[in-house]
Amino acid sequence: MRFKTKILSIIFLPILLLTGCSNFSFPTNANVAFENFALSLFKEDIASTTLGLHYTLEHPEAYGITDVPITLGTFETDIDESLATIENCQAVLKKFPYKKLSKENQLTYDVLSSYLKLSQKMTLYSLHEEPLSPVTGIHAQLPILLAEYKLSSEEDVHMYLELLKTVPDYFSSLIHFEQQKANAGLFMAEGNVDQVLAQCEAFISMGDENYLLSTFETRLNSIVTLNSSQKETYISQNQRILQDYIIPAYECLSQNLQGLKTCGHNTQGLCYLPGGTEYYTLLVARETGSSRSIYNMQSLIQTQITNDLLSMQKLLEETPSLTPITLSANSESPKQILDLLESEISPAFPTSASVSTEIKYVPDALEDYLSPAFYLIPAIDNTETNTIYINQAHNMDGIHLFTTLAHEGYPGHLYQTTYYAAQNPNPLRSLFNFKGYVEGWATYAEMCSYYLSSLDKSQASFLQKNSSLILGLYAYADIGIHYIGWDLDRTEEFFKTYGIVDKTVISEIYQYILGDPANYLSYYVGYLEILDLKQQTMAQEGENFSQKDFHQKVLDVGPAPFDIVSKYVLEK
Repeated sequence: MRFKTKILSIIFLPILLLTGCSNFSFPTNANVAFENFALSLFKEDIASTTLGLHYTLEHPEAYGITDVPITLGTFETDIDESLATIENCQAVLKKFPYKKLSKENQLTYDVLSSYLKLSQKMTLYSLHEEPLSPVTGIHAQLPILLAEYKLSSEEDVHMYLELLKTVPDYFSSLIHFEQQKANAGLFMAEGNVDQVLAQCEAFISMGDENYLLSTFETRLNSIVTLNSSQKETYISQNQRILQDYIIPAYECLSQNLQGLKTCGHNTQGLCYLPGGTEYYTLLVARETGSSRSIYNMQSLIQTQITNDLLSMQKLLEETPSLTPITLSANSESPKQILDLLESEISPAFPTSASVSTEIKYVPDALEDYLSPAFYLIPAIDNTETNTIYINQAHNMDGIHLFTTLAHEGYPGHLYQTTYYAAQNPNPLRSLFNFKGYVEGWATYAEMCSYYLSSLDKSQASFLQKNSSLILGLYAYADIGIHYIGWDLDRTEEFFKTYGIVDKTVISEIYQYILGDPANYLSYYVGYLEILDLKQQTMAQEGENFSQKDFHQKVLDVGPAPFDIVSKYVLEK
């Protein structure tokens, strides 16, 4: 699965930092008051970490943000303080006269209110969270985020180098958090620890080939005001900091995880942990953005699996030669594919923002540990330059590369992000990571892209249904493992029912789902929620239904829980 890097995903505190809410004053105009309130929340949160600020705003001074501390944040978990902060913000929010707000402000109000309610519940399960997921953990994300840290001035260089020095303290708070998890009987399983240790070792063992060295030189060369002597000085400082701060931080993390390794007694799903079932229920709600019960989701997934199987069977009856192995598609370069997709989506999707995109490749040493591809979200005040990473270890070509770039690019993440940014939404909305919406949309875009490729209609439909089926099986297994309590044997039985019998493959799937619960659900349930909303819109509008109008309505609402998306898409 792919992941989209969102800065808030690495700031572990599960709530916005809203400590200034109680002192907020109210102007006479309700809309002005609410917009000032939302802006104050945005500024306070975004200034709390250097990476969050740097990746979200290219020009923070335009928002009145100056003299911020250099920090990566913390993994401290004071539940009482967090709950008080949320309740404080909820109290202020309720003072606004909802009906007097503009439609845009009502939408922001709805999103913030929903986010706070769920965060309030999730805070009680803070120690169940796992920032060291083998798939999207901070140990794997941080080097990429640092390598992509934009250097536009000498001041940026100073801040970046000072930020690198804070990695040991950041990891110390992470280690303390993992120790708290161990003490509470909530530490990860040994198999997951082994994966994290291997990823840390891969980073440590790069030596002089570490991409934090090479990428720093490249970024430094873009600053024309620096002379050769200054650049050499900074390059030397960066090398020393890597050796004296960052590598030791990773070594310390590895040593402590090794010491905690035997503390992870649960080798099965979350439901076997104290409070695990309750936590999983909330986690699924957060990751999918869906208000459905777990069993309702399970039924929805099963229905789609059945429909996909029936469709594939019918296609095979009509064209027996159809098999995934024999199908191939576009062989253009990634840039050519993105250009083609951008032009091909115009009949069914609203006009996209004019942006540039750079294709980069995952460093060799990290290929075994990072996703097949991912999109890096640009700063909200400069979405013109975008980056998509491709992991060449996954040997993507043909239709696989085509649909992957649709997921990450057009009409997926890049398109959705830049389109929404062009609508000039309230900046507070950029802080919320509604994964079900963004990954659901990208999965929907990926499924649509099969019909934009060079494949004929039958081939495209067969592959699309096959892709949906596989993802549906993984999502269903996620519920089975973490909510119902499947062990590996029961998981093997499930996949065997659908013709998947390779025990090595199933074991890998099982371990992946154990290490990143609800991840597959965010993609698949998000996708199914969009399909369901599309069906509702078609029923409501009848002959007047337009795919382009539907897509625009969903995109205009932006990332949000699906109850809210439905409310604004279906309103007459």
